[in-house]
Amino acid sequence: MHWGDIVKSKAGALGPLVLGIDPVITHAPRSLLVEPDDFLERYTTTLLNGAEGKVGFVKFQSAYFEAFGSAGIVRLARCIAIARERGFAIIMDAKRGDIGSTAEAYARAYLVPGGSDLEVDCLTINPFLGSETLEPFVDCAREYGKGLFVLVKTSNPGSGWLQDRNVSNKSVSRHVADRVASWADETLGDHGIGAVGAVVGATYPVEGQQLRVAMPRSIFLAPGLGVQGGDPAIISSLSTQTGSVLISASRGIAAIDDRDLPLEEYVALVRHRLDGFRSALDIQTPIIC
Repeated sequence: MHWGDIVKSKAGALGPLVLGIDPVITHAPRSLLVEPDDFLERYTTTLLNGAEGKVGFVKFQSAYFEAFGSAGIVRLARCIAIARERGFAIIMDAKRGDIGSTAEAYARAYLVPGGSDLEVDCLTINPFLGSETLEPFVDCAREYGKGLFVLVKTSNPGSGWLQDRNVSNKSVSRHVADRVASWADETLGDHGIGAVGAVVGATYPVEGQQLRVAMPRSIFLAPGLGVQGGDPAIISSLSTQTGSVLISASRGIAAIDDRDLPLEEYVALVRHRLDGFRSALDIQTPIIC
């Protein structure tokens, strides 16, 4: 199924909130560490239990799994399979980008159907090496309808060092946005939404408005909600009929200070926090007849 159509369906049913899965032992209940080798899977499953019926999207931060070495990659594949079995749309936040055959290998790993057990619906990618280095990923968007989020204006405070620099009377972010818009037009789904979208930080709403004009048919992934202080109301206003805005939160949902919190209370807390974000985004709970 085309990524734009998946987003239209999932966001229409459950809203644009994305659960970020960033496994950090020191932010999680101690009870999840009864069997240390199973921490990643237990952590993911617990968050999915809390997210059931409240979000349609999950975003795995690959680095937190890679930090566990080869066993972490094995667990990542397993966690992807669990999320898929439960019906979540899956974003891989790996920010891949490289030249030639290396980019092709990354695309094959994450975006080619049946290419590997790390296959997902959508992948974040880095344009720094030039637009031609992203073509293997865009080819997967064209051929398979796989989703891409190109880094355009990221949420971190230092992003302006490069992204806000002017080149030929336009910011670097705007140059990237123009290329993303072109790729989106080449990869439209049934709802007129392109498979190639953009990471636009929730912490920069003014730039977001300008970038929405530049990328009318691209889905935005807006990190920075919660701990980083992004305003959910302003960011959600960037959503259009042909360009949804998916709003990601991870630590603001999952991180705790009291690591002795019983597991059932932790799941309840996750659900409570999700309800808080949904309320801030004015997401109505669907009535199931």
